[in-house]
Amino acid sequence: MIKLVKPSVLRERGILGMNRRNLTFIGANNPRRNYQLVDNKLLTKKAALERNVVVPELYGVIEHQFQINRMLEMLEGREAFVIKPVQGSGGKGILVITSRDGDHFVKSSGGVIDDRDLRRHTSNILAGLHSLGGRNDAAMIEALIDFNPLLAEYSYEGVPDIRVIVFRGVPVMAMMRCATHASDGKANLHQGAVGVGLDIGEGFSVAAVQHGSLVTHHPDTGACFKSLRLPDWDAILDLAASCAEMTGLGYLGADIVLDRTRGPMLLELNARPGLAIQVANQEGLIHRLGIAAEIARTAADHDARIREAKMRFHRPEAVLQASDRAFPRDC
Repeated sequence: MIKLVKPSVLRERGILGMNRRNLTFIGANNPRRNYQLVDNKLLTKKAALERNVVVPELYGVIEHQFQINRMLEMLEGREAFVIKPVQGSGGKGILVITSRDGDHFVKSSGGVIDDRDLRRHTSNILAGLHSLGGRNDAAMIEALIDFNPLLAEYSYEGVPDIRVIVFRGVPVMAMMRCATHASDGKANLHQGAVGVGLDIGEGFSVAAVQHGSLVTHHPDTGACFKSLRLPDWDAILDLAASCAEMTGLGYLGADIVLDRTRGPMLLELNARPGLAIQVANQEGLIHRLGIAAEIARTAADHDARIREAKMRFHRPEAVLQASDRAFPRDC
């Protein structure tokens, strides 16, 4: 049963809505000339490499329909890879291949497709089927991430990623998005992935939601989210905050994955990050954004902003209370 909440109650709880996000935070802090740097994943990758930021290896780019016939040559010797639209959004059009047998390819969900399916999918990407505004696009082929095995029980048929909201160089709120069978192995909350709110101070779980409702365990693996604590947390926050400096955007979402050998790795950036992170954290963004603005004005440098954010947004008592509500003691 859907429970409706009055707008006044949402305001009291500090919930950030789409209109206010667009006008007060995105419009006022993100110069439009810088959008292309995050909307175009190839430009993002180039900018990241120039700053020695770790990103997935690029195998190739397909920009024209006639190049699709050479895909198998490009993928020769590649057992696992990801095909995605250069200007895609919301996880649309991403095809994850985990293994292959000749011209047959196994998707992360376990389904098998052949080379004709692969070419058809790529052709649809070029036609703009999965892209912002439906514009003609290009397809990029990347290495499949070998994610940290410590996170394996929290995701199913796909790679979990960490979304960090950064405001004026200050990490404000974070969640881990865990793939499920329902989401077809994609870390997309709208498709059925689980969002796990994370404490900015130490990187442990606060609450977990699927389809907007609190959950305690992963629906496919049975793992209890209360025990989740991310490794390399300081490096994750450092990478996320660096993205603000790299792009010149005052408000953004950084999507980060934990690679088995290379540690935190930038997956992509978003100049218009969604608002579901508030549900995953069981807390609104507005109050934190006000504090972040203060930190940005007073902190001396990049490291100081992160230290201050970890201290100001880490509230052990509030987190424990939220955890008791979200995760039963017998979890």
